[in-house]
Amino acid sequence: MTELAQAEGALRGARVLLGVSGGIACYKAVEVARLLSRAGARVQVVMTEAATRFVGTVTFAALTHRPVYTGVFEAEDQVLHLRLAREADLVLLAPATANLVAKMAAGLADDLLSATLLTARCPVVAAPAMHTEMWEHPATRANVRLLRERGIVVVEPAEGELAGGDEGVGRLPEPRCIVTAAAEALARDHDLRGVPIVVTAGGTREPIDAIRFIGNRSSGKMGFAVAAEAARRGAQVTLVTGPTFLEPPPGVDVVRVETAEEMRREVLARFPRAEVVVKAAAVSDFRASAPVAGKIRKEDAPPGIALERTPDILAELGRTKSGQVLVGFSAETTEHVPRGRKKLAAKNLDLVVVNHVGAPDSGFDSDTNRAILITADGEEAELPLLTKSSLAREILDRVVRMVEGRRGRAARGGSGSAPPSGA
Repeated sequence: MTELAQAEGALRGARVLLGVSGGIACYKAVEVARLLSRAGARVQVVMTEAATRFVGTVTFAALTHRPVYTGVFEAEDQVLHLRLAREADLVLLAPATANLVAKMAAGLADDLLSATLLTARCPVVAAPAMHTEMWEHPATRANVRLLRERGIVVVEPAEGELAGGDEGVGRLPEPRCIVTAAAEALARDHDLRGVPIVVTAGGTREPIDAIRFIGNRSSGKMGFAVAAEAARRGAQVTLVTGPTFLEPPPGVDVVRVETAEEMRREVLARFPRAEVVVKAAAVSDFRASAPVAGKIRKEDAPPGIALERTPDILAELGRTKSGQVLVGFSAETTEHVPRGRKKLAAKNLDLVVVNHVGAPDSGFDSDTNRAILITADGEEAELPLLTKSSLAREILDRVVRMVEGRRGRAARGGSGSAPPSGA
């Protein structure tokens, strides 16, 4: 069965808003509309004014059997962009020009399509198409990163012939690839509906005195990305986080802690009701054995500070789990796979995410990660450089399969059953 044929199940009956912005690749959007309709989707086309210079509205109307909208005031008896956004199960942008990508990143709403995008709360898939120079421009790259951090699926443009006889990266992907990406986004949406998930994020601060602490460089970005993605998929998410400057993801219950012991207490209290735990926090391994209540003055400073180990929360969860899917992280600079496998076994994990923290574009406080995913059943996937939002999707794609597998075994009366959802 082809990927497109597999996609038809997710698309059948789905309400897809196809946004078409102005570029020579508009002609491919016609085939996208045809494939969506053939798969059983209810397609509503919204075009920018520039797009109508390349393809007429009549073409899309004939394929979708619906009127095509191009202006904010075309339905004066209703707020059109609100209605279009609320009726859509998915927004698909093909082509998404550099201008549309920039509008989305900045939150502009100066035409019907951009106003609809600012209102939409459903999954959004964007298929950019533009000249290579525009795609590679730092402004476009920054805009694309920002969209991905917000959870928008950006389909990488293809390499090939461009307008004006040029060749390079920036060509709109083939319609079948775009439709498959749309179907995958729909299938992913709410695939964790109702699943109770605990995510930890950030570093901990272990006090030395009232002023100083032992900490690390963790920003919390990875854990927050996982929590945001899980919430988008419909999970009941509790985010237990150390100190961070990040804004809480929408739809997430946030519990703030300072020390490793506080994080341990909050996580263990929620563990019996959780079906999934993702331990992305960088918990300090050591704390002062005898922290001082006041401030240690320079002239009174001891020659050294006695340290003791903090509790190993992940190991404790691994020893006591009873059907939960347990995901851990391993920050490594060398011997990534052997060290990852060792942690997977030692902590009784179902999945370990091995981060390459030695590279400047990966690890602590960066917006991107290089990672290897290793599962207890033998899967090993080395991923390219990804935004932390994209890596969160990769992690949760595997978590979904694990949850479904355990629920299936539980239904058949087998071992490895998961806690009941919402228990």
